[in-house]
Amino acid sequence: MSENLYTELRKLSPKVTGGLIRMREETFRDASVPAKYKILSALVAVVVTKCEPCIRGYTKMAFQKGVTQDELIEFLNVAITEGGCPGETWALKAFQAYKELEQGKEIEEELCCQFEDRK
Repeated sequence: MSENLYTELRKLSPKVTGGLIRMREETFRDASVPAKYKILSALVAVVVTKCEPCIRGYTKMAFQKGVTQDELIEFLNVAITEGGCPGETWALKAFQAYKELEQGKEIEEELCCQFEDRK
């Protein structure tokens, strides 16, 4: 999807488009529950629902928030438990992304519906 197309849709529908981005900004801030745990919870959801761009995006967000490998593994264990065999396969994608980030590699995939100018 092109940025120009999204920008045009955003101008035609400003109250609806960009809503998910605004929700994420509010949801994934530090409050009573630290942001990193909310991001890890979202990672569990996207592992179970098998959204690869989201897995890589939330893993990157978790890494940027200082999530340790041990914390990541505990939340991936929840995803594996809830997702069964497929959950394990998709959890490996998150673990791989985390390892790449540890090695200093850049994760190019972002959340599947994110653009810079969505506010």
